[in-house]
Amino acid sequence: MLSKRFDDKFTLIRTRLYPRAYPRSLKRYRVTLGVGGNIGDLIRRLEKLTFFFKRSRLCDLVQTGSILKNPPFGYTEQDDFHNSVMIVQTNLQPKAFLKYILEVERRFGRKRSFANAPRTLDIDIIFYEDRKIDTKDLILPHPAWQDRASVVIPMAYL
Repeated sequence: MLSKRFDDKFTLIRTRLYPRAYPRSLKRYRVTLGVGGNIGDLIRRLEKLTFFFKRSRLCDLVQTGSILKNPPFGYTEQDDFHNSVMIVQTNLQPKAFLKYILEVERRFGRKRSFANAPRTLDIDIIFYEDRKIDTKDLILPHPAWQDRASVVIPMAYL
């Protein structure tokens, strides 16, 4: 594992699985995910998530970005986060894919207590192809993604 400290707030981390490209997928839709958390051994959890997606029949892992260790926002009285981005391909439609992602979070121990609470794993759909959706359950592209270092910096390493 290699790490490069940007400043006192941000550290870029590279492992054998982050960043990395995988074989092309024949699945129809390309999806960019923001992944991260701040409870437990996040490097290990993100690597387990990589293996989970590589074995999934519902999506193919295409690429991962570097991992960024960064301070929390919103609720700031919590540990730093480790975040990255992943590109996957799937044949699922956006709402079905969201349901799948929420189940993956649950399998990795995610419990929702309050907005911006500490979490074992958070998976956000940043882009789903170039679709624009604005419903109660799903907004695409993800709101304010371009203002979040936790998305923009790892995405730069894709």
